[in-house]
Amino acid sequence: MTSWRPDWDAFPEELLAFWTERHLCTLTTLREDGRPHVVPVGVTVDLERRCAWVITSGTSQKVHHLRRSPALAACQVDGRRWSTIEGRGEVLDDEESVRRAVERYATRYRQPRPNPLRVAVRIEVERFLGNV
Repeated sequence: MTSWRPDWDAFPEELLAFWTERHLCTLTTLREDGRPHVVPVGVTVDLERRCAWVITSGTSQKVHHLRRSPALAACQVDGRRWSTIEGRGEVLDDEESVRRAVERYATRYRQPRPNPLRVAVRIEVERFLGNV
């Protein structure tokens, strides 16, 4: 696979397995001057909600960037295997969205520490790239 547009009802098993294994990711957002801002994050794919999630502090630079321009890319790599999600991020601070994003994060990584400023970034996936 080099490029795949989500068909959430026929998600490739190898791709889902790769996005379920514990791998840290990078999230790339765009600064106001167009330069990329790349930071490490945990990303979780949510088949049920047909999206991906990131949790972060509402005061982070990535949140600032996404509120201005929602374009993003999230990437993970493991040796020769890699995958990138291209999409648009929506910053959500409602209790249900943050709870869902935390649940997904805890399933893939670990229970995150409490953060009263936590928000959820819901990624509307436009396509997956990669070699898994």
